[in-house]
Amino acid sequence: MKFTPKHINRFLLFKLPSAWISGIRLKDINDTRAVVTAKHRWINQNPFNSMYFAVLAMGAELSTGILVMKKIQDTYKNISMLVTETRGEFTKKAKGRIRFICDDGHLIDDKIHQALQTGEGVQFELTSRAFDETDDLVCTFVFQWSIKLKSHSNS
Repeated sequence: MKFTPKHINRFLLFKLPSAWISGIRLKDINDTRAVVTAKHRWINQNPFNSMYFAVLAMGAELSTGILVMKKIQDTYKNISMLVTETRGEFTKKAKGRIRFICDDGHLIDDKIHQALQTGEGVQFELTSRAFDETDDLVCTFVFQWSIKLKSHSNS
């Protein structure tokens, strides 16, 4: 899979339709950073006139997870990935267009190398911060990811 916004957003439509329907979109990705957006609208609202927390969590998770997926693909190895824990802190109502930014891509390479060297599962945390249109921090999510080289046994 190509890791461009166009290809990833098409992937969302078919593999994560709830994120796509909620308006989650990848805007930018490179080796160290991913930017995802979502706009507050009727489909992703809560009763308090802001974006529903689950939509915020989806956008934040995508901004971290897409970096892990990209780094895994770059290894050409069969590595599984799974969120094992998450924490969220909400600091302001999410209104308008929200940007989720993860700048932790540099942390992933060593963890993948460790998983490949040991054959054991490796856990690590990645952080996504969400900002509104005035660049105010709306929320921060920390995701603990677990990666492991898949075995090739038939059992």
